[in-house]
Amino acid sequence: MKIRFCFLSAIAICITLASHVAAQQPPPNSVPSARLAHLRHGINTSHWFAQVYDPKGYSKEHFESWTTAEDIALIKSMGFDHVRLSVNPQPMMSRGHADEIPADYLSWLDTAVQMILKQGLAVVIDVHPESEFKTKLASEGEFTEQFTDYWRALARHYSKLDPDRVFFEILNEPEVRDRFRWAGLQTKLAAAIREGAPQHTIIAAGARWSDDDDLLFLDLLRDPNVIYNFHFYEPHVFTHQGATWGVNFWHTVSGLPYPSNPESAQKVAAQVPDEINRLYVLRYGLEHWDSARIDTEIGAVAEWAKRRNIPLVCNEFGAYRKVSDPKDRAAWIRDVRTALEQHGIGWAMWDYAGGFAVAPKQNGRAVPDDVTLHALGLK
Repeated sequence: MKIRFCFLSAIAICITLASHVAAQQPPPNSVPSARLAHLRHGINTSHWFAQVYDPKGYSKEHFESWTTAEDIALIKSMGFDHVRLSVNPQPMMSRGHADEIPADYLSWLDTAVQMILKQGLAVVIDVHPESEFKTKLASEGEFTEQFTDYWRALARHYSKLDPDRVFFEILNEPEVRDRFRWAGLQTKLAAAIREGAPQHTIIAAGARWSDDDDLLFLDLLRDPNVIYNFHFYEPHVFTHQGATWGVNFWHTVSGLPYPSNPESAQKVAAQVPDEINRLYVLRYGLEHWDSARIDTEIGAVAEWAKRRNIPLVCNEFGAYRKVSDPKDRAAWIRDVRTALEQHGIGWAMWDYAGGFAVAPKQNGRAVPDDVTLHALGLK
């Protein structure tokens, strides 16, 4: 009798444990394939509702002139199927009243969203704050709570729009160095978005700068209607050469070629004043950055997603135009785009008309760059 009782108790414990494990597993992904089909070839509209360093600031005048209906029509004509619309929440958030988004600001954002949808494009509403905002998220619980209120309100505001063509991206490049903290933050923010918009697809990312290795660390959200994304700028010493933000020595690098090789890297390294930074450039030359290397990196992320049966996008990749050779830049873009497509990953290039542009501005008007369009496999 005692043996039978022990046996039944063991079975009960096993059933309880199995139920607990099942409860911890994320549900099967349910993002409709028709919805994913809208996120194959996208472009980022930078410096419009985020990263605004224009003297006009976040103003009606800026919003109406920086990117126009003519620009959105041009994006459509170049062959893109969606726009990743970066939105800085800081001008929209009032301390203690983050869920009360100013009506005038919402009206300007509504106009931009409708402008994109009217062209038959999908739109990713990408919450894209400055670094100081993300630093607060990484350290202040009360600020996280306010941001949660903001997201719930923003999602509710757009919940009536077509869920097949309007997507909510939780946070651009979180810059939260503690990957475990970011996992908790993202779960809380995703729950707020879901409360505001029950039907819309959420786009999630890994910690820090949404790099591929940050995504591989991530545990899945317990929400079936989620797309996972990563950014790809590897190697940064090539894609960000000449840049005056990020790592300081990038601005001293110029004319670094792609694919990489030791001889050309050695010539460029000689221009770099600091010895340790010279070493970083020399390493680039030795690391065999070419189409095969890029495909291996992207293939690892694709395999991660395949094993979990989840949809994946790369919603930022690009190379800074300032000092890179146009042919080398185009070769890198082509290799990344080709690898993404071969692995069935939708993409959005950074950016439309900024420093990485597919259509640089000339006399205030965006002019398509045929070399870049060709590298993207577009018209």
